[in-house]
Amino acid sequence: MRVWISGGSGFVGSHLVRAFDHVCAPSHAEVDVTDAGAVRRSVEAYAPDAIVHAAILNDFARLERDGWAAYVGATRNLVATGVPVVLVSTDWVFRGPADETTPPNPVNLYGMLKAASEMVPGLHAVARIAAVQGASAAPRSQDAGFGYFVAALVRALRAGERFTVWEGRDINMVATPTLASDAADLIARIVAGGHGGIFHCCGGEAVDRRTLAERTVAAFGLDGDLLDFGPPPRQPWPVPYDTSLDARATAAALGVELPDVDEQLRRLERSMACTT
Repeated sequence: MRVWISGGSGFVGSHLVRAFDHVCAPSHAEVDVTDAGAVRRSVEAYAPDAIVHAAILNDFARLERDGWAAYVGATRNLVATGVPVVLVSTDWVFRGPADETTPPNPVNLYGMLKAASEMVPGLHAVARIAAVQGASAAPRSQDAGFGYFVAALVRALRAGERFTVWEGRDINMVATPTLASDAADLIARIVAGGHGGIFHCCGGEAVDRRTLAERTVAAFGLDGDLLDFGPPPRQPWPVPYDTSLDARATAAALGVELPDVDEQLRRLERSMACTT
C-alpha cells in the first residue's frame, strides 16, 4: 500500500512514516498543503492508495491569521485529490470526557479549527490522538497540554533538577496519554483496513498530571523528592481542563487492546534507555 503523508517531519508524522512500507512524505518546503495545485501535482505523481494528513501549524500566534487555510483549507485540498484521506485530529476538540460519538465542543481556536477540519465533506476517517508521549530529538518542555510531559520530567529528574508539575484550572489537567508509536500503529491499521469514520487513537487510561508524574517516577526509578506541584504560568488562550478519551469503540473496530499508563511507561523507559 502506497501512502502519502503530510507533516511527516513532525513528531507524530515521523512515526507514521515508519508505520508504512511505501511512503511519500514531502516536507513543507516541497509541498505546501495550503497550495491546492502543489498538493494535486504531488499526489498525482505518487498515486497513493491513501493519504494521512498529519500536518499542523505549530505557531499558535499565527492561528488567527493563517489558521483557517492551514487546517480547513489544507484538509479540503487533500480531499479534493479524490484519494481517501485520514485526518489526524486531537483531543482538544473537546472540553470534557468524550467517546467517538461525542460532538466536538472546543474552547479555543486550535480546537475549533481541528473540529472544522473534521467536518470537511469527503473525509474518509478522523483519527484523534491525545497527550502524545515519546522521546523527541529536540528537548521539549512542559506546556499547557500533555504532550512530551513524561520526557520533560524524566530529563529534569535524571539531571538532578527539580521539576514542578503544573496544576490549575486553566491548563489541560486530565488527558489520555498515548505513545506516538502506538498512535501511528493505530492509524496504520485504519488505513490498511480501509476503515472509515471517527477513531480515538490513544491509550487505554486517562490520568491527571500528578498521577502521571508519580507513576513516571516509579516506572523510571527516579527521585520523587525532586517533584514539586504548583500553578502554571498564565496562559494566553483558553485551554480545555479535561480531554480524556474513551476509545473502546476504536479498540473493538481495530481489534486491539489499548495499553494502560503503566504499560506505556514501561515501554517508554526501555526505548529511552536505548537512546541515552
